[in-house]
Amino acid sequence: MATLHPHINFNGNAREAFEFYRSVFGGEFSRILYLRELAGPDVPISDEDADKLLHIALPVGTGMLIGNDVPSFLGRVNEQENRSKISVRAGSREEADRLYHGLSQGGTVEAPIGESPWGTYFGMFRDKYGIEWIVETDR
Repeated sequence: MATLHPHINFNGNAREAFEFYRSVFGGEFSRILYLRELAGPDVPISDEDADKLLHIALPVGTGMLIGNDVPSFLGRVNEQENRSKISVRAGSREEADRLYHGLSQGGTVEAPIGESPWGTYFGMFRDKYGIEWIVETDR
């Protein structure tokens, strides 16, 4: 069976964001790589980009939340776009409440957590890093 592994781009604050996500989901990072680790004669890395993350991964359930910082030569990420959301399926209402309130801290609520018209317990928000989330459970 396939699993989804959302990958999020950041403007230089990926480590901070992933520390925040780890504080909510728990667990340990499975891998952290910095752009400076790629530096060499064939791959010049600017001083501005050296301490940016090339890759960070946090196991969550059977999936993985992955992220990186965008190198300056690629431009900035638009943190206010409305293209997609990360959907988290909780195992209970208690877990849904914990995740919703933890991840939405400092962010903007788009739909308070509660009963949805389609019969689930549902909430939607943009976190303090501009990432859009849905937290939902059938239980």
